[in-house]
Amino acid sequence: MITTPTDTSWLTTGRYVSDGGLETDLIFNRGIELAEFASFPLVESDHGRAVLRDYYDGYAEVARRAGVGLTLEAPTWRANPDWGARVGYDHAALDRVNRAAIEFLDGLRASYSDLADVRTIGTIGPRGDGYVSSGEVDPEEAAEYHRLQVEAFAAAGVDVVAAYTIPSANEALGISRAARRAGVPVLVGFTVETDGRLPDGSALRDAVALVDAQEPPDGFIVNCAHPTHIASALDEGEWLGRIVQVNPNASTLSHAELDEAEELHAGDIGLLVTSCATLRERLPALSIVGGCCGTDARHVAALWGV
Repeated sequence: MITTPTDTSWLTTGRYVSDGGLETDLIFNRGIELAEFASFPLVESDHGRAVLRDYYDGYAEVARRAGVGLTLEAPTWRANPDWGARVGYDHAALDRVNRAAIEFLDGLRASYSDLADVRTIGTIGPRGDGYVSSGEVDPEEAAEYHRLQVEAFAAAGVDVVAAYTIPSANEALGISRAARRAGVPVLVGFTVETDGRLPDGSALRDAVALVDAQEPPDGFIVNCAHPTHIASALDEGEWLGRIVQVNPNASTLSHAELDEAEELHAGDIGLLVTSCATLRERLPALSIVGGCCGTDARHVAALWGV
């Protein structure tokens, strides 16, 4: 059994700036080509690490101005077996790069010693396309699939693993199960369509309830949707207190429209701020706020009023 620190009180007692849309920022704002939308190979070169450091430095400055903590999400959303294989990474190479990503974040954390608090997050993405229903998923199969990445993060001493844009409750359940077996804290996150429902058509409330009933994570995330889309999913109830992190998209476009876009959709920052403020009012445990597709440090600074 892998053991790591399991204190998760920071999730409910602190306030943290998260980063923005890493991949869209790298591609559209910095001119970096990312095969298969995978940013994790950047960890393995001096140039790549310099680009990533500059990216994270922008969010450290937002946290500095806001007087709050910072979460450093690893650039490992695509660093799982299926997506990794598409860019030439086998299991051994993925284990190496996932560990290296957390070690890189630890180095950044040491350089941000003036901040209120800095936490490292091992980022997990879906096995398939996060914006298309994955069909029937066996939770145990999902747990085994994501185990490699979870255990690499745990061995590297990450503060928490977090899954983003997971399209089904059963895959999220499997990730939570894998993390519990590895002895590492875990957040699981869903994306929603413009109607506030998961890509498979299920309600966000029902997805949270299914995972909580069998393998409760330390909290839930909603990301990669505009706040106006997320708001329509927030049926009243105690379950809203389980959502601790929100990373909205800049644009009100659907996932399908964004996928076909050939230019960056940076959205209306004013609308992003006002609609996200509405979410804050409805989510009593919300402690981590950043952005997702189309956002950069400017958007996140606006969300924090700095």
